[in-house]
Amino acid sequence: MRIQPKPLIALAAGTAAVTLLVAVSTGSGAANWDTVWQIVQGTAEPGARDIVLKLRLPRALAAFGTGASLALAGVLMQVLLRNPLADPYILGTSGGAAVAALSAMIAGATGFVVDLSAFAGSLGSTLLVFMIARSDGAWTPGRLLLTGVVVAAGWSATVSLIIAMTPDANLRGILFWLMGDFSFAASPMPSLLLVTGAGAVGLMLANSLNVLATGDRQAALLGLSVRPMRITVYFLSALLTAVAVTTAGTVGFIGLVIPHLIRLISSADHRSLIPGAILAGGSLLVIADTVARTIVAPRQLPVGAITAIVGVPLFLYLLRRSQSGPV
Repeated sequence: MRIQPKPLIALAAGTAAVTLLVAVSTGSGAANWDTVWQIVQGTAEPGARDIVLKLRLPRALAAFGTGASLALAGVLMQVLLRNPLADPYILGTSGGAAVAALSAMIAGATGFVVDLSAFAGSLGSTLLVFMIARSDGAWTPGRLLLTGVVVAAGWSATVSLIIAMTPDANLRGILFWLMGDFSFAASPMPSLLLVTGAGAVGLMLANSLNVLATGDRQAALLGLSVRPMRITVYFLSALLTAVAVTTAGTVGFIGLVIPHLIRLISSADHRSLIPGAILAGGSLLVIADTVARTIVAPRQLPVGAITAIVGVPLFLYLLRRSQSGPV
């Protein structure tokens, strides 16, 4: 039985609120559920208050913004390729952003330069996939997907070479960043602001995205300006991926599993798919990060490993359900 769009969005919003509350209440420090309630009442001790408001809350919000960005990027890329298996990780967009950002970091760049490099890498990788796939003037979604997998493998090899040439003193931090790590997430605001703005644009273009998902020729027959729409989708998906990569490194499966899940249990209409994916993607990564920093505390695990462990069996289950018929 499918969930109607409005109840789905309400359920996803409630889940997001609960996961954020669990994230700020859970950890190896002294702060817990009682501390959160004391903060609301204004009676919390300064040390416990700082743990919740200055450490856990910014990290949880950064995880939410990153997961939401990756889920929305996955939705847009799946429209672009008309293939439910498309996502920033599989198509090499994350890899291109990671290589560019890592190269900028090693060169001594920080802040905006790293962000700009990641955006250039993600956009360049997306364009490279389409250019190679259109080498004879035509492409199919399957060919695009195969090209993206090959390009992603190339970026992975490039990352390996960069790691091999990196001084040992910087190696651990780089490896954790590449596997997904929120320990050094400076601020949650870039990802939160971007996914809010991109989500608003996506909702305004939801009907056009529905048309574009039927194919370029059908969309053109229905009066849609296909080329400007594709450029907009290119830009938004690359920007979302770049911010996600610079915030937490390479995190896989969010952009693949979440849109597939929302379509399966509710609707493929982008008016509900976009907000549902944003909320569910953010919630899943908050849960994964909470597990990563608490399950073997005080040691922290890379959040990308947690999303892969959860994402692989979940995607296989969803794929099996989708092949067996309606939910």
